[in-house]
Amino acid sequence: MGCATTMRKKLVKHGNSRALIIDKAILELLHADDDTTFEIEMHAQGVLLTPVTNATERASRFETAVRESLEKYGDVYRRLAE
Repeated sequence: MGCATTMRKKLVKHGNSRALIIDKAILELLHADDDTTFEIEMHAQGVLLTPVTNATERASRFETAVRESLEKYGDVYRRLAE
């Protein structure tokens, strides 16, 4: 994106949860819409929201990581489950 913008927003009540409203102009800059999934990363100083632009690729990488983990640590997982 290349530009930095600072703004302050308040949370709004949404049922039993709280929501942060993202302005339409920001969504347009992110090429995000109502169907966009966001990745939420927790950091010591705050939260980073990143639109997932290729959910299929991310799901595939996740499945590969799980499969590799099971191959490498499957015995450990089974013992922990007992």
